[in-house]
Amino acid sequence: MAKHDINRREFLKRLGIGSGVVGLALTGCDSASEKVTSKRSAKTDIPTDSMTYRTNPKTGESVSILGYGCMRWPTIPGEGEEVLDQETINRLVDTAIAHGVNYFDTSPAYCRGQSEHATGIALSRHPRDKYFIATKMSNFAPQTWSREASIDIYRNSLKELQTDHIDYMLLHAIGMGKGMEEFKARFIDNGILDFLVAEREAGRIRNLGFSYHGDIEVFDWALANHDKYKWDFVQIQLNYLDWKHAKELNPRNTNGEYLYGELEKRGIPAVIMEPLLGGRLSNVPDHIAAQLQQRDPEKSVASWAFRYAGTHPGVLTVLSGMTYMEHLEDNLRSYCPLVPLTDEENAFLYDMADLMVQYPTVPCNNCKYCMPCPYGIDIPAVLIHYNKCVNQGLVAENRQAPNYAEARRAFLVGYDRSVPKLRQASHCIGCNQCSPHCPQTINIPGELQRIDRYVESLKQNKA
Repeated sequence: MAKHDINRREFLKRLGIGSGVVGLALTGCDSASEKVTSKRSAKTDIPTDSMTYRTNPKTGESVSILGYGCMRWPTIPGEGEEVLDQETINRLVDTAIAHGVNYFDTSPAYCRGQSEHATGIALSRHPRDKYFIATKMSNFAPQTWSREASIDIYRNSLKELQTDHIDYMLLHAIGMGKGMEEFKARFIDNGILDFLVAEREAGRIRNLGFSYHGDIEVFDWALANHDKYKWDFVQIQLNYLDWKHAKELNPRNTNGEYLYGELEKRGIPAVIMEPLLGGRLSNVPDHIAAQLQQRDPEKSVASWAFRYAGTHPGVLTVLSGMTYMEHLEDNLRSYCPLVPLTDEENAFLYDMADLMVQYPTVPCNNCKYCMPCPYGIDIPAVLIHYNKCVNQGLVAENRQAPNYAEARRAFLVGYDRSVPKLRQASHCIGCNQCSPHCPQTINIPGELQRIDRYVESLKQNKA
């Protein structure tokens, strides 16, 4: 460990943090996530002994169906870079563990390089056998593709997480960037995948897998080599909208039905990310939200998505980035215990997905992989405001629309409230430093410029 130790400044430099260039190493935490929408009383007791668990077929260990995604830890407003709110993080972790959550997923890239450190502090206050740590080989920047640099990232994860072993180790986001070419440069040509396999044999890694975004050729190649690498688990994006519509929403994405099916037939457990599509499935169009709540007034809109993900028997755990205590409490109610969806309820959700796909929203998951923008634009906030207005019917096609005046005012007032003027889309110059790092392959400058044109037409009353 000592031989490979690097200080925090050098580690962040190698990841690219602070350079404004390496988008995936610059993911931030969301301190202003949407609140939970639910008609239930916040005072409803949550049982501490009713968590649903799934069995890891390799180890026989029980893993909580709710996993804690540590990508959006709460922050304290401060000067310069955001500062994580360690006291609140500790409370969230304590509450989660008290209610049976035992899977915590982080990365050297999350929260601008701070997530592993904060997660390590919070978890180390509990006995090591009370939780499983998942982290990633997040060697996105070309300067980290050497064997030595990648090994430094791995050893730094052990140090930051205050542990001598990683329970679930992932190759981070295979398929992104330049597809197979980048995958081989990050993991194969430098021998890092072989190194991680050796670490698994030595017991310092208990389970080895990968998370997938983007190029399906890479996913298929990895599974075709399952006999060689013996993947213990795979992390995929799965929700009731992406089950059949992922490719329709974005040609580079792959439908969840295919991804899950390929894992299921090989007996590889699935870890689920984006069950809410970055919050989009908790902020669905108003008439769809009304139908969901009409069927079960006591459940939140978000709970439908979490129950959907957990209903699949091949799912080991479902990750949720729970920034606020109400996020955590709502998800605990969904999984303590999990009541699987019926076939009829699944069919109902697929009907809702068929309706949702007709809405012209931007497929932003609020992952912040595009941030920070060198020109100060709050890219996710701009896209999320636009999507919210689309879902609420507040994007009028023209001045002749019956609700034009109401929609115009709501869009403009809401835009100024949710995105400071200096961080709005009008400041985009089209440098395109953001798009290459977007897991959803959004043409971000194109969308920002389109939204800005719409905003200008509203201001001039010409829409």
